[in-house]
Parts: sequence; structure tokens; C-alpha cells
Amino acid sequence: MDDQESAVDPNSPVYVYVQVADMIERDIRSGRLPVGAKLPGELDLAQQYGIAKGTARRVAEELRDRGLAITVPNKGTYITKPPPSE
Repeated sequence: MDDQESAVDPNSPVYVYVQVADMIERDIRSGRLPVGAKLPGELDLAQQYGIAKGTARRVAEELRDRGLAITVPNKGTYITKPPPSE
């Protein structure tokens, strides 16, 4: 997750949390984020992408909904094996 690809476009019609989830999904599918990798916490994710903490929470929720991550209470959010691309 490098800075070049972490720029969100607040003027885009796509929700910011979806933009960030899309970026992270690209990193997962490319292998840059391997299965079992722990995502940064909400505060770190918010700082990394320049988004609000609540938006970072929505990013994790979106990744779970896509089947790309699981959240273990009191431990964090981890990358799972991605489902096949559609």
C-alpha cells in the first residue's frame, strides 16, 4: 500500500470507503498483501489514506463483505484467501 496508490478522490461519485477498499483489494489480488497479513488499525488506516476513522471502519466492513478479510475481536482484521474474480 504505497502513497502513490493511496490517494482518494473526494470528488469522485464513488464513496471514499469503496475507493480505499478497491485499492486494498488490488493489493490483495496482486499478492502485495498476502493471506494472513494484518491490516493496519482504524487510526493507522485513516492516517495512511487521509480518511476519517469511521470511514476506515467502513473499509474493513467492505472488505469483509467482499470475502477478502475477517476481523477477530480484540486482535484485528486479517486478509483471507480472496474469492475468484468476477
